Amino acid sequence: MSLFYFVALLSIFFALMVIFAKNPVHSVLYLIITFFTFTIHYILLNAQFLAVVNFIVYMGAILVLFLHVLMYMNLNNEGSEMKSMLMKVSGLIAGMCLLVTLVGSMKTLAVSDPVNLQDADLGLVKNLGKVLFSEFLLPFEVSSILLLSAMVGAVLLAKKEPKSI
Repeated sequence: MSLFYFVALLSIFFALMVIFAKNPVHSVLYLIITFFTFTIHYILLNAQFLAVVNFIVYMGAILVLFLHVLMYMNLNNEGSEMKSMLMKVSGLIAGMCLLVTLVGSMKTLAVSDPVNLQDADLGLVKNLGKVLFSEFLLPFEVSSILLLSAMVGAVLLAKKEPKSI
C-alpha cells in the first residue's frame, strides 16, 4: 500500500511541475511522466487494459503530438509581447476562484479504507476480450469497418492528383 501512496505523491508532484514549468516543452515532458504514474496506478489497481491504453494512446500518441506542435510553434521569449495589467488581474481573480473551490471541496473529502475486490480477475484484458467478441461482436465489427472507411477516405483526400499535360 505504501507503493500506491508513493506513486500518488509522484503524480501530484509532476502534475504541479506541469503547471509551474516555464518552458512549454518541459511542461509536456512532465505531463508524460504524470501519465506514466497514472499507468502505474492502473497496474496497481489491477486494470491492465486501462494501463495499456493509457500508455499507448496518451503517452505514445497524444503527448507526442503536443510535443510536435510545440516544436513547430517555435516559442521564444523575445517575440512575446508583455501582458496587459487587465490580463494579469483577471488571471489572479480566476486563480483565486479556483483556490477557493479546491479548498471548499477538500472540506467534504472523506478518506476511506481501500476497497478489496471479490473477483481478482475483474480488470483483466482476457475478460474484456471475451465480452467484446461474444456479446458486442456486431458493434465491434461495425466500428472497425467505420474506422477502415475513415482511413481510406483520409488517404484519398491526402493523395495528390497527377499532373496531366
